Amino acid sequence: MCWKDQRGFTLLELSIVMTVALILATLAYPVFRQSVVKAREAALKQDLFVLRNVLDQFRADQGNYPATLVDLKSAGYLKHIPVDPFTQSTETWQQIKDDEEGGVFDVRSGSDVVSREGTPYNQW
Repeated sequence: MCWKDQRGFTLLELSIVMTVALILATLAYPVFRQSVVKAREAALKQDLFVLRNVLDQFRADQGNYPATLVDLKSAGYLKHIPVDPFTQSTETWQQIKDDEEGGVFDVRSGSDVVSREGTPYNQW
């Protein structure tokens, strides 16, 4: 059996395939990163909606806002405090207190990163 009878890929063919794969990966990476940011923004919007809704339910039931988000959990309004998708923590939520009633009436993200819309996440 001689060398020419053996089947396989040449170094040139492998190099071309690797180059094409690298080019495709380079083009796909920014799209992937953008989709990750979109997903985090959607999760943040949902978390803010749920937290604000639960704050309003607590006030309607109790007559005042909770002192902290932990009070929502201990009162059974939440199973757990959601994780901020951008800070990856439950401790970084900005709890906006009502000066008159003294409780938390609004919540915002603790991230100061600017969104795709041009506003910081902590202003949503």
